Amino acid sequence: MRNIKLVLEYDGTNYAGWQRQKNALSIQQVVEEALYKLTGEKITVIGAGRTDSGVHARGQVANFFTASRIPADRFSFALNSLLPYDIRVLESQEVPLEFHARYWAKAKQYRYSICARTHAPAIGRNYYYHVPDVLDVEAMNAAAQYIIGTHDFKAFQSAGSSVKNTVRMIYQARWIWEPPCYLYFDIKGNGFLYNMVRILVGTFIEIGRHRMQESDMKRILESGDRAKAGPTAPAHGLCLEKVYY
Repeated sequence: MRNIKLVLEYDGTNYAGWQRQKNALSIQQVVEEALYKLTGEKITVIGAGRTDSGVHARGQVANFFTASRIPADRFSFALNSLLPYDIRVLESQEVPLEFHARYWAKAKQYRYSICARTHAPAIGRNYYYHVPDVLDVEAMNAAAQYIIGTHDFKAFQSAGSSVKNTVRMIYQARWIWEPPCYLYFDIKGNGFLYNMVRILVGTFIEIGRHRMQESDMKRILESGDRAKAGPTAPAHGLCLEKVYY
């Protein structure tokens, strides 16, 4: 058996997230079906992160085991000939049998994209969250400093998660303004809770609207209370940019 690592880019608009679902189409299912056509093997693809329904990726990492003798670097070309236009394999290579896309990951980087203007965008509507308000980016960046480091992010986790340890380390968190109306939130951490980035973004937007204070971020973190944080920002503004090993 060989272990093949993939780097994937996908538009999550038409999918129910990365992980296989019983009653909805997922990225994992589509990739596994393409591998079956290619190799004749029923293969399980292991993803580095379980991106939610509607979330995109520029640097999702996955691995799978196969007895196929297709050269490792040719898997990307062969799979792309079978995959739909909104899923692409950017790289493929053989890795040690011990490699595991999820467990070997040291950090992940996400970007959340906002279009802050009066009218919603037509071009980019599936990738930008439209906020028809003037946002105080300076206040949002000041609040972002409170989440850098090791903290308990229980207040920024949606209900339904079975994760027991809610402590995570955030290496980078910053807002970038790009005129005339685009705003990006870049965050890098050793792991993320269910909907954590989207709840953080929703809270930052409330701070940017001056409905919350910068220091409220610290208070919410320490409370561990989801009800004190802002709303969950929509999935379509979120993109998994890179996985670090």
